[in-house]
Amino acid sequence: MTTTSYETESWETSRVRANPNHSDRSAVSISQVDSPAKLEPEKATGRTPAVVRLLVLATFVVILNETILINAIPRLMSALSITEQTAQWLSTAFMLTMAAVIPITGWFLQRVTTRTAYATAMGLFLAGTALAAVSPTFEVLLGARIVQASGTAVMMPLLMTTLMQVVPERDRGRVMGNVTLAISVAPAMGPAVSGLILQVGSWRMLFVVVLPIAALIAWGGLRKLKNVSETKASTIDWFSVVTAAAGFGGLVYGLSRFEGNNLGLAVGITAAGLITIAIFVLRQMSLQKRDIPLLDLRTLRFRTYTVSLILMSVAFMAMLGSMILLPLYLQNLRGLDELQSGLLVMPGGLAMGLLGPTVGRMFDKFGGRVLVIPGAIGISLSLAGFTQISMTMPFWQLLGLHALLMISLAALFTPVFTLGLGAVPPHLYSHGSSILSTLQQVAAAFGTALVVTVMSARSDALEATGVTATIAQLDGMRLAFIIGAVLSIAVVITALLLPARADNAGEFGGHGH
Repeated sequence: MTTTSYETESWETSRVRANPNHSDRSAVSISQVDSPAKLEPEKATGRTPAVVRLLVLATFVVILNETILINAIPRLMSALSITEQTAQWLSTAFMLTMAAVIPITGWFLQRVTTRTAYATAMGLFLAGTALAAVSPTFEVLLGARIVQASGTAVMMPLLMTTLMQVVPERDRGRVMGNVTLAISVAPAMGPAVSGLILQVGSWRMLFVVVLPIAALIAWGGLRKLKNVSETKASTIDWFSVVTAAAGFGGLVYGLSRFEGNNLGLAVGITAAGLITIAIFVLRQMSLQKRDIPLLDLRTLRFRTYTVSLILMSVAFMAMLGSMILLPLYLQNLRGLDELQSGLLVMPGGLAMGLLGPTVGRMFDKFGGRVLVIPGAIGISLSLAGFTQISMTMPFWQLLGLHALLMISLAALFTPVFTLGLGAVPPHLYSHGSSILSTLQQVAAAFGTALVVTVMSARSDALEATGVTATIAQLDGMRLAFIIGAVLSIAVVITALLLPARADNAGEFGGHGH
């Protein structure tokens, strides 16, 4: 057996065990690599396939852009004569678009070639970035962010799906570690990079700087990128598109409204989103009988994938909660500016990214449990440490706790992504990665809403009793970190349910695929 056919052949072998009547012809029909000769040398030498390296570069740029506006809100308020609540829509709209578009990518990635998907993602991102750089009004800038987000929503599922298609199982940990490096370092660098750019230029420079870099990566990718998957002709169910966009978009928007004062409106929008998602799920279950779902929920039949999904969601909530609370604490209570706070949390993000390849190699050698369980415990310990924040806690201690959190997340995410997607058959990779990415957006929104709501409620209650605003806010942050620490216990418990490696033959055969 050649290294090129390793993944497809091992999957086919498991299907033959489960179904003795399985024919060679059906094995060929689901082959995911249509250019094996081009990929064989890279697999044989253990190198990361060129297609994955190109997609990692592109993903790094689009994720960097996602966090680059964090420090620009005050500047935008002044330049565009808008309120803080209005300015926050630049982030909210980005998040809503991601939540609405990602569920559709499972169908889209099966319908088009790798090159077409890449060109679509980068084309939308470049168009949105160019429009943002010259936006004369807030409304135009908001539209530009929505266009950017549409491209970003395609890129992450495309990267994960392609990785699973072209990298054999024995090398996935190492390659996923390199992916973790890119997607971890990018958001960590975003606030610091934007802080530096804003020191020397206007908010438009945030887009002007990104534009030529993204254009160069897009050009290089289109020159060298090869198609690695077969396309599958299928019609799109527009009712599913509408309910997916309304349901997931509504849920994320409803959760984001918990930061405001109108609790009833937030609950109503969230409930409407959940009801619409339920309708979407029922529709997909009906379409699955004809094998034409927009988002194939049969991925959830695989236990390891479902456990990974739960684990990733709760861990993502913990990470996003800390990303929201720490800047508020450092800037509002400790008096640091945007650049200083960005630089203080950057080492943790860099450590998470730089450890990615090492974690990947350890996963390939030892399996997932030896990484996931210590990682889950590390998350709990770091969040427990953050519950002790005070007005005098040394900055080195804050840096250490944040670094522990990020390193623990690195030990968790690479195995969880690899085990989860490795547990589903190749023809469901695009749907599996879409569900993972969708849940990331929902978890991010839920984590943000949870910590902000808890912090605000506690702070307001204390201020009503005569406690000073500073002490009340500090106590509110402590309580929010306590909630995060309690949630992290669920991460530890769920981590115990993960296997060391995805048992493809057992899981696939058990479901008769």
